[in-house]
Amino acid sequence: MKRLTHPRHSHEPAAVLVVGSVAYDDIITPRASGERILGGSASYAALAASYFAPTRLVGVVGHDFAPHDLARLRARDIDLAGLQVDPTGPTFHWKGRYHENFNRRDTLEIHLNVFERFRPQLPEHYKNSEYALLGNIHPALQRHVRAALGKNVFAAADTIDLWIKTTHDELLALLRELDLFVINDTEAELLTGETNLIRAGHALRAKGPRIVIVKKGEHGAYLFHPDGLFALPAYPVVELHDPTGAGDSFAGALLGALAIQTGAGKPPTPTFAQIKEAMLFATVVASLTVEAFSCDRLESAGIAEIQKRANELRAMVTV
Repeated sequence: MKRLTHPRHSHEPAAVLVVGSVAYDDIITPRASGERILGGSASYAALAASYFAPTRLVGVVGHDFAPHDLARLRARDIDLAGLQVDPTGPTFHWKGRYHENFNRRDTLEIHLNVFERFRPQLPEHYKNSEYALLGNIHPALQRHVRAALGKNVFAAADTIDLWIKTTHDELLALLRELDLFVINDTEAELLTGETNLIRAGHALRAKGPRIVIVKKGEHGAYLFHPDGLFALPAYPVVELHDPTGAGDSFAGALLGALAIQTGAGKPPTPTFAQIKEAMLFATVVASLTVEAFSCDRLESAGIAEIQKRANELRAMVTV
């Protein structure tokens, strides 16, 4: 599998473990709609990470999961040993509608199906992953995976407003066990009570994670790190079709780009500069995701287009 490389690093990239949902989505936007399309946090994040590093996926699907969707994941050489197939029910299903400016969406239907009984199980060789992305599943399950991985892993997690509202204490316990927490601006405000993004970022770091990234959609992302604050604008997208999965793609590409820089076989300790570099690639991969329904554009983009956009964004932010 051909992957992106880094001009300053010739070593093998570290392995990235992605834990989260694999789903079928029905999506309605002001421009078009899609039914029963591949979605879920793990699908987007694993596909994004696979452009950079060996990627391992943990999730669950039901008896209705199509062979051609499994083939889409295997085509990117994603290790699916951790993907459970539960024959007792259908795959997790979500239906949502986006508003005119795409900044808001309404959940019309949600059916957890086999995902309701999901308990992540890690194949033995997954436990030596250098990076782990704990997607926005229940915080108790995120903590279960974090405990199984031990100390020599760089653990990152995402969340959603549902868990902030319903499992607040469990989420706070998770934050104390993380190296990196990725969250969007509205969720950061909900979790901290701070309406100012800068105050919210610092407040989140005070809750445990050494590093915090707050995403602001089309306005970019902010990095809060012991060595300083960094802001990166979004890559300018002209054709916005479906923002579903953009945040998951950002997180997956972020860890994948870090995995190139720190390499395999040792506990990863990414620097401030390496995280900034990884954010640049994460931003351009997210920009690809929104240009089509499902994972379609993310799959078809190729490493040349990712590198091209990374070069363009780098030029845009250089003074």
